[in-house]
Amino acid sequence: MQKRTVALLALALTCACTKPERPVNAPGSLSVAAASNLTEVFGAVGKAFTDASQVPVTFSFGSTAQLAQQIDHGAPFDVFVAADTTHVDALLDKGRIAKQSRLVYARGRLALWAPTWDTATLSPEALKDARIRFIAIAQPSAAPYGQAAVDALTHLNLWETLKPKIVFANNIQMAKQFVESGNADAAFTAFSLLTAEKNVVKVDAGLHQSLNQAAGIVEGSPREREATRFLDFLTSTQGRAILARYGYEFP
Repeated sequence: MQKRTVALLALALTCACTKPERPVNAPGSLSVAAASNLTEVFGAVGKAFTDASQVPVTFSFGSTAQLAQQIDHGAPFDVFVAADTTHVDALLDKGRIAKQSRLVYARGRLALWAPTWDTATLSPEALKDARIRFIAIAQPSAAPYGQAAVDALTHLNLWETLKPKIVFANNIQMAKQFVESGNADAAFTAFSLLTAEKNVVKVDAGLHQSLNQAAGIVEGSPREREATRFLDFLTSTQGRAILARYGYEFP
């Protein structure tokens, strides 16, 4: 128990100390602040966009709230691609997101992953089993998928029962890493991060608020033209086909 607790703390501190910033070794690239649920799919999106436009892209991944705070404080991103609509709209109201650039590009899905559990019997209810000792979710205050996990468990009257097992990560990618490192037995995270994994079940979308995801161009970006092309690509037939491969849906 002590070793696991230390490992969890070290992993969380590593994430907490990491600040998404535009890398200095990528001059001239489009800088995109992207929610952690997009870590896997944006590898494919970025390559396809650059192949089509010859515009290089640098992605900085983090929790939606963390990235929004950095943009509010003047971080030099060109595009903000969030895991919800709330943070984009708040920045829009503050004049931090360019008017008319805001759009909803996809709807995400929350999923439950337990690598050692049989998919046929995997469900939120199964997490009460004593063999599930730790359940990772993202901090609800920082990550929309974390809040969705809390809402779903609350809706199922499981939150208070499972609360002693919950370990919080700074974002949903970190929640997945808790399981990969053996520091958690199950995780609620984005389905888009789990398409290559086994023993995954989608959480009923009716148990939590819809995970509509918005994006916008950061006000004052010197690469507004390239940023517009990126958002156009994201919502194009090709862009949506890539998003759909990773389990995203469209409002």
